[in-house]
Amino acid sequence: QVQLVESGGGLVQPGGSLRLSCAASGSMFSIRVMGWYRQAPGKPRELVATITTGGSTNYRDSVKGRFTISRDNAKNTVYLQMNRLNPEDTAVYYCNAITSQAQMYWGQGTQVTVSS
Repeated sequence: QVQLVESGGGLVQPGGSLRLSCAASGSMFSIRVMGWYRQAPGKPRELVATITTGGSTNYRDSVKGRFTISRDNAKNTVYLQMNRLNPEDTAVYYCNAITSQAQMYWGQGTQVTVSS
């Protein structure tokens, strides 16, 4: 089992920045990929960024150059630094972990609202 707890969401003006954190606990040795997804009202959940245990990253096109995913293995924490936010980034952001057995775990989500 893997437990994920997100933090760092909130209200920010267009052009502003936020950093999301995802603290993982449990069967850490089994995790192969961690990532961030988001879901806006009335829309399907979509991939934002992923990072492997080896440090390889992947981003959706609309956030490339603005968002950065990183991990601190000593703290079992994954971060999502979000810069130059715009209203289209408004969504609930979910942390995700995939294990070597292809099991998928989700956090409870954190709201990000970009509005003036």
